[in-house]
Amino acid sequence: MTAEVADNADAQAAPETNRLRSILAGSAGNLVESFDWFVYAAFGLYFSSVFFPAGDRTTQLLSTAAVFGVGFLARPLGAWLMGLYGDRVGRKAAMVASVSLMCVGSLLIAICPGEAQIGVAAPAVLVFARILQGVSMGGEYGASATYLSEMASRKNRGFWSGIFYSTLIAGQLMAMGVLLALTSLLSPEDMQAWGWRIAFFIGGGLAIAVFWLRRGMDETPSFHARTGPKATTWGLIASHPKESLTVIGLTAGGTLAYYTYTTYIQKFLVNTSGFTKDQANLILAGALAVFMLINPLIGALSDRVGRRAILLTFGVLGAGLTWPILSTLAATRDVGTAFLLVCGSLLIVACYSSVNAVVKAELFPTATRALGVALPYSLANAAFGGTAEYVALAFKQAGNETHFFTYVTAIIGSSLLVYLLMRDTRRHSRIAED
Repeated sequence: MTAEVADNADAQAAPETNRLRSILAGSAGNLVESFDWFVYAAFGLYFSSVFFPAGDRTTQLLSTAAVFGVGFLARPLGAWLMGLYGDRVGRKAAMVASVSLMCVGSLLIAICPGEAQIGVAAPAVLVFARILQGVSMGGEYGASATYLSEMASRKNRGFWSGIFYSTLIAGQLMAMGVLLALTSLLSPEDMQAWGWRIAFFIGGGLAIAVFWLRRGMDETPSFHARTGPKATTWGLIASHPKESLTVIGLTAGGTLAYYTYTTYIQKFLVNTSGFTKDQANLILAGALAVFMLINPLIGALSDRVGRRAILLTFGVLGAGLTWPILSTLAATRDVGTAFLLVCGSLLIVACYSSVNAVVKAELFPTATRALGVALPYSLANAAFGGTAEYVALAFKQAGNETHFFTYVTAIIGSSLLVYLLMRDTRRHSRIAED
């Protein structure tokens, strides 16, 4: 009898071990994809003059930010293609395909000559590489968020949603770490001439490693248990218009706030507050470390109090404090004060980022979940997240930088209305399998 009980315990432990291993493998891949994506933003201060040599610093950064936005415009295409692929062939297959595209995009940027060598072909290659990365990232989010939500057990999906976003932040933080390491080892001239390329080579190499790692993951129980017709774009629009619009609405304010405080803020600290590049990098790296650690804790809290309460906290604090935080940050010249302000803003954003993956997954049935998570999210992400830097810099160039503060406040406020009207997905989840 004892041996039989032990065998049963081993049999139960094995699936749990496989589940945890698959979740961690998917998260590791998410980290690397995030690293590859954010290396562009982290190193933009150094390679902007290589691809766009004309004009002053703001003009060069504006051109670089425009290409960053082009990558976001490609994300809905990737979300559509990989979402359909993930719902029809499998979440795992979509995740393997997405990391492959990210690898190609990173290596293209790493080896592309500058404008001085090949003329307008240089920015053209940069745009093409970012389109590939945009397709990859658009597909990656939906596939990996769906995969993680389906693999996690019902009682701790919020916690794993927080882990999911922590891996995104860890990838960005790793990009910042590589930036800090390279700037400490190389002169500013070497960084601008060729040092920035090292980061893109690192990203391409890590993506190759993740490709092999993901090939060994298990497929989710929900995908194996799916029934009904194959996922189609029209099926999503016709059958789930409310859920799709909810994803767009709840994402708009969150993604704008996220990219304001995790990517544009680096340029803001240099271009507006007057900090040096090294000071701005240290401030952002420290704040991102705090942000990374807090997301799983807030995600775990959502497993107790519900997702909606956490989103409402973000909406209220984000709409109420954006203007005071950014205006104070613009006037400060103290590194410690700037660090605390950026940390405070990211703690607010964590009330969105920690639960946003699981909320979207819990809105849709299995047959259309990957597409439902990815496509509406990517549309909102392209419209509001991908354009954050460009809009901010355009307002600054026009001499109306504070109008950007108002813009961010208004979009977060519109998302707050969605949070007020939506149901709590923890109590009304459409993920049936545990």
